[in-house]
Amino acid sequence: MIVRSRRARGAALALAAVLGLASACSFGPPDPDQQGAPPNLPTPSAEESSGAGAEDPNGGSQEVAITVLAKDLDVPWGMAFLPDGSGLVTERDTGRILKVGPESDANGLAVTQAHRLTEVQASGDGGLLGIAVSPDYKTNKLVYVYYSTAKDNRVAKLTLGGKVQPILTGIPRSRDFNGGALAFGPDGFLYAGTGDGTPAGAQAQNPKSLGGKILRMTVAGKPAPGNPVKNSLVWSSGHRNVQGIAWDKTKRMYASESGQAKSGELNVIAKGKNYGWPKADGAGADSKLTNPMFSWPTAESGCSGVAVLERTVATACLLGKRVYLLNVTENGTVLGTPQSVLTNEYGRLRSLVTAPDGSLWAGTSNQEDDGDPGPDDDRIIRLVFSDGGAGRS
Repeated sequence: MIVRSRRARGAALALAAVLGLASACSFGPPDPDQQGAPPNLPTPSAEESSGAGAEDPNGGSQEVAITVLAKDLDVPWGMAFLPDGSGLVTERDTGRILKVGPESDANGLAVTQAHRLTEVQASGDGGLLGIAVSPDYKTNKLVYVYYSTAKDNRVAKLTLGGKVQPILTGIPRSRDFNGGALAFGPDGFLYAGTGDGTPAGAQAQNPKSLGGKILRMTVAGKPAPGNPVKNSLVWSSGHRNVQGIAWDKTKRMYASESGQAKSGELNVIAKGKNYGWPKADGAGADSKLTNPMFSWPTAESGCSGVAVLERTVATACLLGKRVYLLNVTENGTVLGTPQSVLTNEYGRLRSLVTAPDGSLWAGTSNQEDDGDPGPDDDRIIRLVFSDGGAGRS
């Protein structure tokens, strides 16, 4: 069902629900491939926090504690965490990398500029996109970013405040469909989700093009050992626009797919598989192509960020203005019907990541052309669930 409106609850009830959850929460340790400690979260206020219900496909319901962590951002896109628990958030159009927390102030977590990339040429959905923190950050201080120039999309490394060093160039650039997902996998290699970059889908099925692919590389931007084709960066193909990737505890990889005419998708990504674009939009009949794990009508999805919390896979949606929660079985299939949270509560949702404490951080995307910004947009929102486990009460 649709999340109940925050404004429909009394301020006292909303605050009581959140404080009740906070007092009961027991935060478990992060997974080995997660970094950092829980941030120093501000005390929730009645205006900024609520307890909201989410539909349970098995007939029950769970509570979601919602806290606004940061306000007045400009199209936040990628998120990653430093060892001190603070978040690094990219702003697509400004080229800024913001440090969010761990300190707090009267408005939430403290937000400061950690770096600004003058190399970024933002237009359409291109700009400063994904960000990933090196697994060895404590020793090398390296951060990796995915960004657009006037002629291509690139992956680069940098130290905050230092020089930007591109490690991969030549990813197709267009007004739309630039991809941008960036994350280190549990195998220690760097993965990047790219967009097809063409209206007709000319790149996704071309094995020589970096467009419409998920790429797997070393920290030097070279093809990683064990890729499907030796000396090729391509891990999977047939993608329209990959803006979110994440892994579960079994090392199963998930990715969002947006920009298709009919369907938004959540895919289980496997080595060397072809996900169909432009031959297939959603599930197809071609046995040589890999069907999505789940798909929704485009108007209800347009999903971007992906995060995993225990056996729940979540994806944040722009057109659908919600976060979908999917309960996934051990063999990677969806159990029951996906839940929806935050539906129409905060507008367009793009960023989504699992924080070191096991909560989810989501970012709105209302300051862009298709958005309808409110006075506090864009925002970073924290979600804590009430059904047990790390980051849950």
